[in-house]
Amino acid sequence: MNRIFTAFFFLLIHTNLFGQTIEGTVINGKKELISDAQILNLATKDHTHSDENGKFLLQNISLGDTLKLSHIGFEVKNVTIESLTSPLVILLEEKSISLEGVVISPKTNALNLITAIDLQTNPVNSSQDILRQVPGLFIGQHAGGGKAEQIFLRGFDIDHGTDIGITVDGLPVNMVSHAHGQGYADLHFVIPETVDKIDFGKGPYYADKGNFATAGYVNFKTKRNLDHSSIKIEKGQFSTNRILGMFDVLNNKKHDAYIATEYISTDGPFESPQNFNRINLFGKYTGNITPLDKLGVTFSHLTSKWDASGQIPQRAVDLGMISRFGAIDDTEGGNTGRTNVMVNYEKFIDEQSFIKSSVFYSKYDFELYSNFTFFLEDEINGDQIKQKESRNIYGLNSEYYRSFSFNEVEATLQAGVNLRNDQSNNNELSHTLNRRQTLAQIQFGNIIETNLGTYINTNFYYKKWTINPSIRLDYFDFQYNDALQTTYLTQTSSKTIVSPKLNVLYDYTQNLQLYLKGGKGFHSNDTRVILAQNGKETLPAAYGLDAGLVWKPVPKLLVNTAYWYLFLEQEFVYVGDAGIVEPSGKTRRQGIDLSIRYQPLKWLFWNFDTNYTHARSMEEEIGNDYIPLAPDFIIESGLSAIHKSGIYGGANIRHIKDRPANEDNSIVAEGYTVVDLNMGYKLKSLNFGIQIQNLLNTEWNETQFATESRLQNETTAVEEIHFTPGTPFFIKGVIEYRF
Repeated sequence: MNRIFTAFFFLLIHTNLFGQTIEGTVINGKKELISDAQILNLATKDHTHSDENGKFLLQNISLGDTLKLSHIGFEVKNVTIESLTSPLVILLEEKSISLEGVVISPKTNALNLITAIDLQTNPVNSSQDILRQVPGLFIGQHAGGGKAEQIFLRGFDIDHGTDIGITVDGLPVNMVSHAHGQGYADLHFVIPETVDKIDFGKGPYYADKGNFATAGYVNFKTKRNLDHSSIKIEKGQFSTNRILGMFDVLNNKKHDAYIATEYISTDGPFESPQNFNRINLFGKYTGNITPLDKLGVTFSHLTSKWDASGQIPQRAVDLGMISRFGAIDDTEGGNTGRTNVMVNYEKFIDEQSFIKSSVFYSKYDFELYSNFTFFLEDEINGDQIKQKESRNIYGLNSEYYRSFSFNEVEATLQAGVNLRNDQSNNNELSHTLNRRQTLAQIQFGNIIETNLGTYINTNFYYKKWTINPSIRLDYFDFQYNDALQTTYLTQTSSKTIVSPKLNVLYDYTQNLQLYLKGGKGFHSNDTRVILAQNGKETLPAAYGLDAGLVWKPVPKLLVNTAYWYLFLEQEFVYVGDAGIVEPSGKTRRQGIDLSIRYQPLKWLFWNFDTNYTHARSMEEEIGNDYIPLAPDFIIESGLSAIHKSGIYGGANIRHIKDRPANEDNSIVAEGYTVVDLNMGYKLKSLNFGIQIQNLLNTEWNETQFATESRLQNETTAVEEIHFTPGTPFFIKGVIEYRF
């Protein structure tokens, strides 16, 4: 009996001294929590990373073990375990970015690693640059700078956001049942200098991402606080001006607050001045009101107006009727405004669990005048249209998070709920003349659309394996009152969709991760489409598969590549420009993505992103199955230099190949290659810079469409490329004062 007792006693001691689990929190010099820090036990080679609240759990820890902590932009730090009972609080010191600090782990999002590198080596300079930070994503502007950009990703002409879910700090950007197009995502209310991180994923594999997240999702995270206050002035060609002010209001261990404001004006390179101006206001407060409670309040306001020369027909330029920067109807343009208020609250229950919630409200106004077909429908007055709406958005998000640890398995559970209610009033499509006279109302009514979503997301970590099964459930309620009908009637429809997902990751070595992702996603169709189709194809599903790897063959080289496949069910898409419904049929896309980040010298970085896509309609004959404007090959690459002397600079190139503009490829949207350059010098409190767009003065078409139109002197209609010309050589100077 004594021997048994002694053995049990020593076993108990051994269990308490060796192989235990330790908890920790990672912070920076400002006491801010650091997410995605990599923690490696040098003795056992076990590793983990800190979550979004800076916390981590690591198993199989013994006294005397050494933990190695690393994170992009921070000094690598080694910590020796001297106690197994006290939670660790580890401070990381900031330093120049180095790819050596990147550690591949099952809890690390490889795409987030890439965008973190890019943000620090090539900061955003405009609201358009925000989206260009996403690897493999192309954009084009075609309405004077005030309209949301056209987006291309993974063989999609996403238009303004139909197949990519975009949020800012969790606030939805996409607009459902929008006057101009489904999923319309206008990011211009974001001041680029306030962006801290970009959370990005490709494919429909993420349970907390719902509507529109088929080709992928992007969540822009704004800064909690400012390192300093600053004033920036930019002056460029074409009467381009920008003034930015960022002011640190509160910055201590528990509370942070800052405000930012931006004013932009430009006439652009067009013969008819754009008269563009935009005002942005942004304010954010974050406070640790108790050790277990965090409160945040964010406010932003945008107002913007512009004139536009529109998309012009190629024949008008070829015949010398107008120049590339001329116009057929120069009374196009519009104005828009958006005000957002969001309140965030996080409650830490214990070291393993917390609840985070947010409520938000957006007031949105939109008015756009366009003329795509000129005199095709109305030979006398022309075909100008007005699209207008006034919208209120109410919503909330809430998520419960808990981590577990048993035997050799770590696990996390996320259970969440989302609610969003859109009330689009006086949603209008009208035939107009010179932005003054309404000739006829084509569509006019009120839309109420409600989306309730819930999800469960689990992660199981066992040795080198990560298994991530999850499921999402969404319910939609659609209501429409058509004000053009003489009888009052609320048309209604509802639909539920279930979206299962499964991701598996395998850490072959500490420098090589393999992954296989599969899942179902969806994008909703416009309320008016659903009602016109009697509730059919309300929520067409997307089924995706990714097989890829993340690899660090040498310390300063990071590679991410994947083969992917995406199938979309039958879709009915509301074409806001014409007020009609167009079925697009089943589609299939597959391709290969490749992203490379390399640091040949301590101060020099190279980025390279390319993807090839084969996109086809599945219900058309071969030769007539092309998907209009679907890009099949793009390349984006650049060199960025950040020297300790204060000198910095970069050169970036983007290329998109010729692509079909219609179903039989008889009309082609021409590809282009554009080079941009920036350089500057930072002193202690001053920053001088020069930014050059289109360094080689390439003649390129930023957006292109196959459109049937008729000019005033023509007797028959012509279908051909209509385009918005890309910016010619454009230089801008920047002066910034920090205080």
